[in-house]
Amino acid sequence: MKYNLLGNTGLKVSELCLGTMTFGQTEGRFKEIAKVDQAGADELLKRSVDAGINFLDTANVYSEGQSEEMTGQAISNLGLSRSELIVATKVRGKMGDGPNQVGLTRKHIMDQAEASLKRLGTDYIDLYQMHSYDPLTPFEETLRAFDDLVRSGKVRYIGASNVAAWQLMKALGTSERLHLEKFVSLQAYYTIAGRDLERELVPLLQDQKVGLMVWSPLAGGLLSGKYSREKQEGEDGRRANFDFPPVNRDRAFDILDILHPLAKQKGASVAQLALAWLLHQPAVTSIIIGASKMSQLEDNLKSVDVKFSEEELKQLAEASALPAEYPGWMLDMTGQDRQK
Repeated sequence: MKYNLLGNTGLKVSELCLGTMTFGQTEGRFKEIAKVDQAGADELLKRSVDAGINFLDTANVYSEGQSEEMTGQAISNLGLSRSELIVATKVRGKMGDGPNQVGLTRKHIMDQAEASLKRLGTDYIDLYQMHSYDPLTPFEETLRAFDDLVRSGKVRYIGASNVAAWQLMKALGTSERLHLEKFVSLQAYYTIAGRDLERELVPLLQDQKVGLMVWSPLAGGLLSGKYSREKQEGEDGRRANFDFPPVNRDRAFDILDILHPLAKQKGASVAQLALAWLLHQPAVTSIIIGASKMSQLEDNLKSVDVKFSEEELKQLAEASALPAEYPGWMLDMTGQDRQK
């Protein structure tokens, strides 16, 4: 397991991060994802830590708080050192029926930070992330609340998730102007079958030295190995009942046409190759892997050992390339005479 700096900080996080969205058993909005009971959560966390993972990601909305509770309980049950773990959670989603129990207002952030601390059974959150954009709340209000949490010691670092490039840059600029804590990371969707992030966000992250945590690195199971051009429905899995995130299937199957034989050649799984491709991308800090079964986790952990040749990376890059889009193609053309 390798450890990477989280953005422009000195904090080292494992290149694989254990996602705990699968923790919980609920009939709510996460019922198609959350299948793991407490005993299972304990086992998955123990195996992850044994493999060198020090980074855990959850959110207050996952299974209506069960995920945070079970994550905190697993840490306690296993007797793990809290100081050795980097615990990340999120705020923004709806946590009740009241009009102020959602969003990125000072009230909701402060209320939910306290609730998350209680559920996690800890007195601080290492990385507190806004789960998405709130169009009703000014960034100044959101960032001042986050800054106050950092000053109080209840939060160590702050991050963003699921935002557009202009929104992230506006937030960074607001923090700079008002001398507030800055987002050190972005949690975003990125896979070899969905490289949209590379148009605007990846250049921004690299320019501003913001870390990248990748969610759904297997495209909601499409890159798990269960699917191929000939077997597009798969045998089972999340996409059977929860077809998310959206994927350009034609491009995805072009990629899988390469990954399936390459996996056989390397003695690896398709999922391992899809994860390893992300680990080869310079903007990626950590990949969030989630599992409902130990076999899934064991398979994903092996991705850190997969290596690609330059020719293999070129072949995968060509098969997964995004179609040209303005102003990207214009900037590529006009920038040819100013290359380092």
